[in-house]
Amino acid sequence: MPKPPVPVEIVENMKGIKHKIVVLSGKGGVGKTTVATNLAVSFASRGKKAGIVDVDIYGPNVPKLLGLNGQRPTVEGEFIKPITGPQDVKVMSMGFLLRKDDDAVAWRGPMVASAITQFLANVRWGELDVLVVDLPPGTGDEILSILQSIPDIDGVVIVSTPQEVAVLDARRAIQLVQKMGVPVLGIVENMSEFVCPKCGESYKIFGEGAAKKASEEYGIEHLGTLPFDPRVITLSDEGSPFVIIEPESKASQAFSALVDKLANKIMID
Repeated sequence: MPKPPVPVEIVENMKGIKHKIVVLSGKGGVGKTTVATNLAVSFASRGKKAGIVDVDIYGPNVPKLLGLNGQRPTVEGEFIKPITGPQDVKVMSMGFLLRKDDDAVAWRGPMVASAITQFLANVRWGELDVLVVDLPPGTGDEILSILQSIPDIDGVVIVSTPQEVAVLDARRAIQLVQKMGVPVLGIVENMSEFVCPKCGESYKIFGEGAAKKASEEYGIEHLGTLPFDPRVITLSDEGSPFVIIEPESKASQAFSALVDKLANKIMID
């Protein structure tokens, strides 16, 4: 699939960003935004200058997960200054522009495309080691536009849960990205197991093996599994990244291993 030239204003605005990681899922509800936000925070906690841009225009949840609801960006000339989140992560999201957190965005395609372009071309990202891009779920027109608009993408991280229906949609996302000639860094299996906080028993409540099988069939790396931990849900609702608040938890340890793999794959120094 031929890729059109990236607009000059986007290239110019993003030239100070060393690495760009896109997080995508074939369907909603698999924890994609939780992975994206904690990925950005993890890089920042390791001393990297990190940012996250939430281009899920219809469902902008990044502000909620980072405890930034209600904040508003400032405008400096033609540029928007991003919000500073946990660990000094630079954040931009449609959620910052809504009158109320639960307002619906009833826009047609051209308006959505314009907003995405502004997030890439008119937000003053400055110098960053890594920018995480949180995409909307699915494989629609927005996904194509975003992947075609970001210069020099290091690669895409696919997020899925273990169940067959989620992995089926993840397969579609993998095929789309590969057809566009964008590297797939690997697949993350979220909610791989539930560990009872009282007895310690582990339960594979969503099945197992489907994501691993898909990674082998498509020749991509299985980046790891993340357990289903009720504390992650609670902390996310509170706007507190679990990798910072519960660094010794099994979920955080698994996530740290995931970040190690990604840092090595994109050769972030």
